[in-house]
Amino acid sequence: MVTALVFVRTDIHAVNDVAEEIAGIDGVSEVYSVTGDLDLVAIVRVRHLDDVSAVVTDGVAKVAGILTTETHIAFRTYSKHDLEAAFSIGLD
Repeated sequence: MVTALVFVRTDIHAVNDVAEEIAGIDGVSEVYSVTGDLDLVAIVRVRHLDDVSAVVTDGVAKVAGILTTETHIAFRTYSKHDLEAAFSIGLD
């Protein structure tokens, strides 16, 4: 599984509409509105590295209201949540 973080800057009046449209794109698992220099952070989770390009270039970047995007590929995931989920499988 390949994870990418897509930093998105939008037109100030389009943040909510852009977020909802991005959230509907196949391969996008979450979209967060954030403070600071960015407006949104989209989490892309796909099977192959080439799929990141398809999601970002053919999907996210074509959404009306986006000013810029910046994509970062994750090398590793460090998450207490993920570890807890993995070790608790079948222990209800």
